[in-house]
Amino acid sequence: MNPVSHLRGARRIVVKIGSALLVNDATGELHHPWLESLADDVNACIKRGQEVVIVTSGAIAIGRGPLGMRGKKLRLEEKQACAATGQMRLTQAYQNVLERHNITVAQVLVTIDDTENRRRFLNARSTLDTLLKLKAVPVINENDTVATAEIRFGDNDRLAARVAQMIGADTLVLLSDIDGLYSADPRTNVHARHIPEVHDITPDIEAMAGAAVTGYGSGGMVTKIMAAKICMSAGCRMVIAPGKPLHALRSLENGERCTWFIPTAEPKAAYKQWIAGTMQTSGVIVVDDGAVKALGEGKSLLPAGVVDVQGLFERGDAVVVKTTDGRMLGKGLSAYAAEDIAVIKGHKSAEIEALLGYQGRSEVIHRDDLVIDT
Repeated sequence: MNPVSHLRGARRIVVKIGSALLVNDATGELHHPWLESLADDVNACIKRGQEVVIVTSGAIAIGRGPLGMRGKKLRLEEKQACAATGQMRLTQAYQNVLERHNITVAQVLVTIDDTENRRRFLNARSTLDTLLKLKAVPVINENDTVATAEIRFGDNDRLAARVAQMIGADTLVLLSDIDGLYSADPRTNVHARHIPEVHDITPDIEAMAGAAVTGYGSGGMVTKIMAAKICMSAGCRMVIAPGKPLHALRSLENGERCTWFIPTAEPKAAYKQWIAGTMQTSGVIVVDDGAVKALGEGKSLLPAGVVDVQGLFERGDAVVVKTTDGRMLGKGLSAYAAEDIAVIKGHKSAEIEALLGYQGRSEVIHRDDLVIDT
């Protein structure tokens, strides 16, 4: 694929925006013209049928001023206070610029646990999928107000990569103050060579990463390479592109110099490889012949097709799917705990709410979370 087509041909795009692009370092004020140009670009993407998620920094930077914290080194609890103050202002700023295009903004705050714990992973993914189907633009930030030092990402490059992995995005755009990866730091080495495309994160590529810059941002090329590793393993391409000019996404579409990280697999294939090859199972779901046929046709596993459940597992855990004669069909992520499946097995999906007292998913295992052995 021509690099210019990577963004135009994307289906689901995650755009990461750093504090340095959003906030004036001296005054702590938002760059409103820049944000308005971003909204124009996001609207253009949505109009051509693409889904867009924004991962944004800036809450702490914006919250410093109102609390009199500008220009000082912050302790963790002070960062959390600034985040609590700035988060409302930040989300409102996104709403203001996007509502001009009749786009609804949804604020989503996450921690690292939400992307690593399987149950939280499924909950967060389901919420984001629903928002995107409803044509909203999720604006995501780390939940700095509750995260401790031990459970923080600390930078939104890796958070954006985990979000892209979580929702099966095919493209992650890291808008930066640099136009991509160089063989050395171009600010100090005039012989530094720009790298337009990367297909494998080798030790040489990792060695090209430099230290984080000073200012509001907490990232640097090191965290961007970490993000690229996460994306490429998930089948998602990633780009480091210059973000300071107005209409950064439009410029990227038009061939702006950047660095693309290109994976070998597609997002769905990589996600299913992850389920099949790297997850330990916690139980067994036994299915009838009708379910065997439906699963072979690529359909989801419904409660009506379940005849037995074995083991103790929770929602989001990996389980083995077997036939009544003990043959292993595949592996998947259960949408229900074992005790709930024991109640709804053999019943129609429409009966779930009456049986459990709440309306969960229609499927015991959704086809996107299921790998069938071939």
